[in-house]
Amino acid sequence: MTAEKKDVLQPVDDTARRLGKTLIRTARQAALGTIDPVDGSPFVSRVSLATAMDGSPIFLISRLSGHFNNLEKDARCSLLVGEPGKGDPLAHARITLIGTAAIVPAGSERDNIRRRYLSRHPKSSLYADFPDFAFWKFKIVRASLNGGFGKAFAPKVSDLTTPLEGVEGLADMEEGAVSHMNSDHADAVEKYAKQVGAKNSGWKLAALDPEGLDLTSGDDVARLWFDAPLQSAQDLRPVLVALAKKA
Repeated sequence: MTAEKKDVLQPVDDTARRLGKTLIRTARQAALGTIDPVDGSPFVSRVSLATAMDGSPIFLISRLSGHFNNLEKDARCSLLVGEPGKGDPLAHARITLIGTAAIVPAGSERDNIRRRYLSRHPKSSLYADFPDFAFWKFKIVRASLNGGFGKAFAPKVSDLTTPLEGVEGLADMEEGAVSHMNSDHADAVEKYAKQVGAKNSGWKLAALDPEGLDLTSGDDVARLWFDAPLQSAQDLRPVLVALAKKA
């Protein structure tokens, strides 16, 4: 007689949603699992990561790499995101994303994705426009979130991505807003970083979306979440002003 398998999954609450989104939004790299077309074996490599405005992971890879060829043959893939800290690496939060990846074609979406990626990985500008490189966008189909021992969740796609309905104009104004904040309001950006516990200085606003701000200082990445999602692109300025006053 076999014992019934215990359901180890916990209900996905707001804390779990925030953890999953933060892991994805702040990741600088991820393990990318693809399928080797030769015999169907798993093929795992490392990619530098950023996110599109809706929270979808994005990465830049060369046609000369094995995983590029694998994805061209079979778009199914997975990402493991989450940085281990001190002590037992399994005690630290991580999330596995299962889905498909596709090359981002030329156009306004690619321009936005290129800008967001290079704001996270500026040295990649040296080769980002080489003809053998392409930006890929990962479409999440399902996920497995592990917040540490005894904290397993199965978040839905809607738990991990950011709706853009009603705020479509935000993508068009992002580049100007980011540049303006970094050049004219660097002190406010530093205050934003302090709000999320940043100890060092030299913070820059890297990207923004309806739910918050991505901040960088060298290799460090921080995420500042808005108290509530923006309802329109016009909400951005008053929210940024309020956050600066809050510090």
